[in-house]
Amino acid sequence: MEDLRKILNGSKPVILMVLVQIAFAAVNVLYKLAVNDGMSMRIATVYRLLFGSAFTVPLALVFERNKRPKLTWRVLFMAFLCGLFGGSLFQNLYYEALALTSATFVSAIYNLIPAITFILAVCCGFERLNLGAAGGKAKVLGTVIGIGGAMLLTFYKGFEIHIWSFHINLLHPHHEQNATVPTTRHHAYSELLGVLAAIASCFSYALWLIIQAKMSAEYPCHLSSTSLMSTMGAIQATVFGLCTERDWNQWKLGWNVRFLTVFFSGIVASGIVVIVIAWCVRMRGPMFASVFNPLMLVTVALAASLTLNENLYLGSVVGALLIVCGLYVVLWGKSKEMKTMTQLVPSEKTQQELEPIEVVVTNIITDANHKIVSPKQ
Repeated sequence: MEDLRKILNGSKPVILMVLVQIAFAAVNVLYKLAVNDGMSMRIATVYRLLFGSAFTVPLALVFERNKRPKLTWRVLFMAFLCGLFGGSLFQNLYYEALALTSATFVSAIYNLIPAITFILAVCCGFERLNLGAAGGKAKVLGTVIGIGGAMLLTFYKGFEIHIWSFHINLLHPHHEQNATVPTTRHHAYSELLGVLAAIASCFSYALWLIIQAKMSAEYPCHLSSTSLMSTMGAIQATVFGLCTERDWNQWKLGWNVRFLTVFFSGIVASGIVVIVIAWCVRMRGPMFASVFNPLMLVTVALAASLTLNENLYLGSVVGALLIVCGLYVVLWGKSKEMKTMTQLVPSEKTQQELEPIEVVVTNIITDANHKIVSPKQ
């Protein structure tokens, strides 16, 4: 029973990160519906971060009121950077790239995040390349396999696979009005801007994972750090949104798919999910969190096939299998390194056993009959 409990505790970060990618897939489907409804993505980013801040701030005030360490200017600055790179800047860059290029290209570029995070983590000292060890080789190989699977899933189709006996198309009511796209978006200049925005969004997300690792070490209160990040990101996104979106009708929310999108993405994606990622980054490091990003393509493909009537192809299945294999190899390499580190660091019991024994030597005094007499104090 105790071994089963240890296995469950050890697999908790893996299960949580899989659930994180499922939540992100749901958010992507909702964003597709919101874009189809004509909602501005800059405004969606503002409301998403505002809802996330409104959700996490009360939780931090209630559950961590007596646990929070002193809030320093250094922590506030890191929270500002987390709100920038993991919130306002990343989301605006990502959706701008989506508008200027194709969704296929942005999805493919997004899967460069594990590789970029691994490179940055090695440069910052959070990860060791260590190609001489089996764990280091496995992490590099698994990252390459995962990215390759994501690229195959995105670019290669093959023959169509029918897995559902029914068809649901939530985009159908608005499909015709958004069927045509202005040709100016496909100009070379716009394509170049879209490529740069997509690559910049990957670096932004990777930088957030690195900074989040440092912030979790100095300020190990996940609710408070998440609320600080969401609040900073909401302020930044609001300022940017007010400067770029002057149509006040776009800012109105009704009981429709727009409100559902920003509410769900704010509470779940910018609230609960960020708390989970912050905890996983603290437990396993930024590389562990980033390597799960390709799983989002698998869940999006399944969700889009089920709710948006998109087709599944052979490339999707083969790519998904490669992604799962890549994840297994990376997780194996990470666990191998953690076991090695555990063996190198002695446990508390071992340290107690190795503590030097203090021997006190006193002068023994005997009387004439050779009986021991207690020494004088």
